[in-house]
Amino acid sequence: MASTRSAQHQSTIGFPRRRSARGIATPAAKSGSAPSVLRLSPGAADPGPDTRSARTETLPLSPRKRLADDNLCNVPRALPCSPAKRSKENQGRRLLFGDPPASPEKPNSPGASPWRGGQETPRSSRPARARLFRQEGTSYQQAKRVLHLAVPDRLHAREREMGIIRQFLRDHVCGRRPGSLYISGAPGTGKTACLSRVLLDCKDELAGSKPIVLNCMALRSPSCVFPSLAQPLGLPAATGREALRSLEQRLTAPGPMVLLVLDELDQLESKGQDVLYTLFEWPLLPGSRLVLVGMANALDLTDRSLARLGAHGSPQLLHFPPYTREQLTTILQERLGKVAGDPVLDAAALQFCARKVSAVSGDARKALDVCRRAVEMVELEVRSQTLLKPLPGGDSPAPPVPKRVGLLHISRVISEVFGDRLAPGGRGTPDSFPLQQKVLLCSLLLLTRHRRTQEVTLGKLHDTYSQVCRRQQLPAVDQPECLSLVTLLESRGILETKKAKEARLAKVSLKLDQAAVEHALQDAVLVGSILAQGLQ
Repeated sequence: MASTRSAQHQSTIGFPRRRSARGIATPAAKSGSAPSVLRLSPGAADPGPDTRSARTETLPLSPRKRLADDNLCNVPRALPCSPAKRSKENQGRRLLFGDPPASPEKPNSPGASPWRGGQETPRSSRPARARLFRQEGTSYQQAKRVLHLAVPDRLHAREREMGIIRQFLRDHVCGRRPGSLYISGAPGTGKTACLSRVLLDCKDELAGSKPIVLNCMALRSPSCVFPSLAQPLGLPAATGREALRSLEQRLTAPGPMVLLVLDELDQLESKGQDVLYTLFEWPLLPGSRLVLVGMANALDLTDRSLARLGAHGSPQLLHFPPYTREQLTTILQERLGKVAGDPVLDAAALQFCARKVSAVSGDARKALDVCRRAVEMVELEVRSQTLLKPLPGGDSPAPPVPKRVGLLHISRVISEVFGDRLAPGGRGTPDSFPLQQKVLLCSLLLLTRHRRTQEVTLGKLHDTYSQVCRRQQLPAVDQPECLSLVTLLESRGILETKKAKEARLAKVSLKLDQAAVEHALQDAVLVGSILAQGLQ
């Protein structure tokens, strides 16, 4: 037993200190013989010290200093037992249902892969493409899309105005006759939308002209309109008399007709109205090829600011009246009729919105905005109460509307938009519109009606207010208190003020329609008598 355990009967395997998986050349290989490969067998002999010294000279201690085949770090391909890596373009690829599974490349060795015998990860049997989910109430999204404020293909209740604009452009631009047109109307009555639609429809007829469209709200000062006009005409953007002279020469020289559209024309008003007079006098020059179209909210801008033009130089006038209840109802019904399925708004809610907006301003954009915000309000309520549902396969009919927009939603949005500016504070509360503010509003209405102007100075308003108070035997406040009343009315969204260096010279104007203000103020007998007597 002891003899079997003796070291002399056991084979010894000698392992070198520095050995790799590849075969290392021996001194015999250098002399031209085949390279010897290390074989781990019981009969292997221990290499001698001479061989170790030779290998030490052949392989340096640092792997970075090895050259050619001796440096295993520079082997171009991976070891046979390592699976090939997938390319980066396949790492983010989604596996669709039915696609062949992507597997690593087969190893070079003929043996079976070490991971083939293991347990494979089961593939999911669900479809690879995730099904889309529908939030209950997709008709709300369609309703919000159709209630946009872009220029529609058809403008209801504006056929007469569009016909006048179209005929004016044909007579002057196509007929090469210079002229001017002034379009007035309250905000939201369709002035810009009608003109934009006519320009799009008559694009082929106006192809030989030079159209220039400017928004005067974007100008820093009234005189900046001339450099903005010179650039499209190919002139240097200069100021002063030289710029005006060069513009006049260009507009009277032979060439195509120039169609100049100025939106928000009232922003060009100045102290002497020099800018407005210059623009409206250019079509009257001999040989002029300018056709001017101006748009503003004020109805009396030409009478107030262009009185010196006379009967021959005055522009053609076109007024856009506010939309009526029937017209707003038609516009809303036409927009919401594009939504598939059941109606989103109740008929009573739609009629209520049209009636309220027409009584305050007649603004079609305001009516569209009220309906859109009411739809958003109902959509938020529905989202908090419903769950996601998968889309059905194939074409399916439009889903039913979970909850319609009712009268309560429209009323709530109107209260937020208009703020009940002329309504009492609430049920059982006294009138939140004090008598002094009502008398001040009556004085402003009397001034605007008597002077045919939209803006009056604070000093003139206070003088008229004091006169009305004396006639009605009411106590009047002084001018600083009158300014405080104007500030309160401005905070309620009824008045608009333009500050000046002196408080007495500040401009005051109405933000609401005069008819709506008069209707609200005639509820009181005293206020009705003030409006009936007028100014003396």
